[in-house]
Amino acid sequence: MTRYTDSALGKDSPTEHGRLTSIQHAADAGTIAVIEALDPRPDWDCLDLGAGAGSIARWLTQRCPLGRVLANDIDTRHLTDLGAAAQQADLTDPAYAPGRFDLVHARYVLCHLPEREEIVRRAASWLKPGGCLVVTDPYQLPAETSPFPVVRRIMAAYEQVYAGHGADLHWARGLPALLAASGLGEIGYTGTLGRMGNLDQDRWRPLVAQVKPKMLAEGLIEQSEMDEFERLLNSSTFIDIPQFTISAWGRALG
Repeated sequence: MTRYTDSALGKDSPTEHGRLTSIQHAADAGTIAVIEALDPRPDWDCLDLGAGAGSIARWLTQRCPLGRVLANDIDTRHLTDLGAAAQQADLTDPAYAPGRFDLVHARYVLCHLPEREEIVRRAASWLKPGGCLVVTDPYQLPAETSPFPVVRRIMAAYEQVYAGHGADLHWARGLPALLAASGLGEIGYTGTLGRMGNLDQDRWRPLVAQVKPKMLAEGLIEQSEMDEFERLLNSSTFIDIPQFTISAWGRALG
């Protein structure tokens, strides 16, 4: 199976930074609200798994100035000006000690890894008593339910590309149950709607651009369909909801 570094999310892609910043702009407010509700203390030690371009790690250094923030990613080239420690490591095989962190956070990364459920179970063990694990991932709505025919075709192709890399864009529905089964308590969860179109509110242009070469090369879509999609994105009447995002959290007992 293709590994994360060689997939459509590889850091060598010229559109990767745009994809990461698009995610940050769309998701940071919700992520921060979830973590704030857990009442983090200034001395919390935090681990940000798959930190991407580092916006949450940067925020955590400000929110927990007396603690330590570790930003993990398989490729740290986009983790600049953090104010936190960056660690280049494959999160499928990290050497973190049990009971080390007050907060472990992972956003839009575990859905892409076949080992996702095992990583959640191990991450739960890295928490100190009372520490919190927060996981955020997308739940893709069925492509055929879009009101726009070209979006149906593009989103079906989008999901097919990611499935070929070991991703599961539906697994997030089981996150609350998985956290509970991993020994955590005080389970909570919430969701936010994805935004496609609506002009400057769109966050999907860079996400589709990331996988466009793969979709075209494999014959999953035609260039004419991509051209039609681009025209839709420039239309004020184009608004769609391709997915929603689930954030789930739990607290270590004891």
